[in-house]
Amino acid sequence: MEIRIATRKSELALWQARHVADKLDELSQVAKVTLVPLSTRGDEILDKSLQKIGGKGLFIKELEVAMQAGNADIAVHSMKDVPAEMPPGFCIAAVLERASPADALVSANGNGLAELPDGAVVGSSSLRRQAQLLALRPDVTVNPLRGNVATRLGKLDSGEYQAIVLASAGLQRLGLQSRISQEFVPQNMLPAAAQGVIGIECIDARSELRGLLAQLEDPDTKMTTMAERAVALTLGANCQSPVAAFATISGDVLTIDALVASTDGREIIRERCAGPVSDAAMIGTAVAELLLKRGASDLLGEMQS
Repeated sequence: MEIRIATRKSELALWQARHVADKLDELSQVAKVTLVPLSTRGDEILDKSLQKIGGKGLFIKELEVAMQAGNADIAVHSMKDVPAEMPPGFCIAAVLERASPADALVSANGNGLAELPDGAVVGSSSLRRQAQLLALRPDVTVNPLRGNVATRLGKLDSGEYQAIVLASAGLQRLGLQSRISQEFVPQNMLPAAAQGVIGIECIDARSELRGLLAQLEDPDTKMTTMAERAVALTLGANCQSPVAAFATISGDVLTIDALVASTDGREIIRERCAGPVSDAAMIGTAVAELLLKRGASDLLGEMQS
């Protein structure tokens, strides 16, 4: 079987696609793997916040169109960018073993968040990160930051920001872990659902391809991803909502922490649930329902109004 991988053109997206290609090359059923780099709407519109141009599917729609048109067989994504509700006819056929789920602070002088000067300007376009940053340091100013990893680091280095927040996994994959000034622990900065996870999407009806891709699936990552995405689905959240979810597995028990926050960080609702790993999606749904009972929908509604 020959497999064509639809991917975004950013350096990180291409790294992820090549990583999947290397995994596929190891399978005896795969004769050839090629990349199909594409530009997405989220990549092209950089002068507006993600919330203003629509938060769902901004980085994956064009890749799905390529698969529908027969120009690609699979698409490789950062799972935190994939809407919790898949469009009809598509599925996530496999998720690879999770890298670091943490958020990382990269500062101009190597200082951690506590050492930044009063009123420091921190760059991030994620409302989830903004809310939790302001909860930790209400005095800082969080300004929007778009673009690929290199662009964001360039804006930091040019003095536009005193610090920026990025996903640790992306920096590590690009060999830029030395730029990390502080890696946040989940107690201080709860990650986005499925942060650090690479997912492989394909057309649902392609059963032979799905069977092949299933060989790349990491079982634990499958279950934590399922639980975390159930939180986003139940809350009606997208990748830009001030919503966080992080699940861990110990033995046969899955524990998930989730939160919804006001964008100014003044109100954070946080809950935890645990249960058998086999009930991953139900546990994710349960923790989201606890958040809703405590007023999560009001906070999310304020953001959309």
